[in-house]
Amino acid sequence: MGHWKEAPSAAASLLISALVHGLLMGHIAEAQLVPATIIFGDSVVDVGNNNNNLYSIMKANFPPYGRDFVNHLPTGRFCNGKLATDFTVENLGFSSYPPAYLSPQATGRNLLIGANFASAASGYDDRTAQLYHAIPLSQQLAYYREYQAKVVRIAGRDKAASIFSGAIHLMSFGSSDLVQNYYVNPLINHAYTVDQYSDHLIQCFTSFVQNLYRLGARRIGVTSLPPLGCLPASITLFGEGANDCVKRLNNDATTFNKKLNSAGQNLKRSLSGLKLVVFDIYNPLYNLIKNPAGSGFFEARKACCGTGTIETSLLCNPHSPGTCANATGYVFWDSVHPSEAANSVLAGDLLAQGIDLIT
Repeated sequence: MGHWKEAPSAAASLLISALVHGLLMGHIAEAQLVPATIIFGDSVVDVGNNNNNLYSIMKANFPPYGRDFVNHLPTGRFCNGKLATDFTVENLGFSSYPPAYLSPQATGRNLLIGANFASAASGYDDRTAQLYHAIPLSQQLAYYREYQAKVVRIAGRDKAASIFSGAIHLMSFGSSDLVQNYYVNPLINHAYTVDQYSDHLIQCFTSFVQNLYRLGARRIGVTSLPPLGCLPASITLFGEGANDCVKRLNNDATTFNKKLNSAGQNLKRSLSGLKLVVFDIYNPLYNLIKNPAGSGFFEARKACCGTGTIETSLLCNPHSPGTCANATGYVFWDSVHPSEAANSVLAGDLLAQGIDLIT
């Protein structure tokens, strides 16, 4: 098993300790800081839904994916080991992860700690998922309704309602909408400017949060876009031969993130009792990429898998030449997704930013 970077950070550890102490002093002696974790999103948080009866080409259920995970086996996570959300769930006090909703594990009392509805290549725009036969946002919501009905049957209506209102609902979308749809799909980029398309995505986000709220969710965290122009695949595909981050893509991401923050503030004003945090992923990941040595990394341009410039999903496989032996010094595992070591660092930032959701 790989040597993971310490997580969470020292500051985040202090925050956890203080929270746990405060909860215990308040005579709430449960191990978890929240009753459940519900996850929606794309490949950054998919834990195997795309493996299960989906004809999507976006899969990660084969080596070398998962080589540093428990049992060294691929699970469908687009990583060598744990995702940032895996670390987050551990930081919240859970001893197991919310199961992929389409997996055989998503039954009975396993559902009481939450569920993961994420699907690689999904987005705020249902058309993005449809291009890759992934689970669209609308279907992830439909599965969540189905999940709620199952929890009501298992736990009873009152207990279920307290699980839904107390659970942290995490969502990670948007990267696939731009990198795997808008930038490469003339049907979309000829119909919208990137600014118009971002507005459309924000409308989808707002509607989704409103639907979650109607279903009883009160604690919602959403990740911003990462620095899209710094992903190894983006530099290869859109960098026009340069070897540095693509400014145009990063500018699109920062513009979107401003709109996302504004939409989040509007939702909090309009929905009574809603706790909503927009997690800044952009700056922590950008800082890792621009100063890898500061966090113990040595490679941020190329990923570990294959040549590190283009391989992801089916292209990152046991026969990919050049895959590194030890991924702990790499910010990226494949050309789109952070390594477990980077996810550990990012999870510490998520925890520090998300204190409002667990207090």
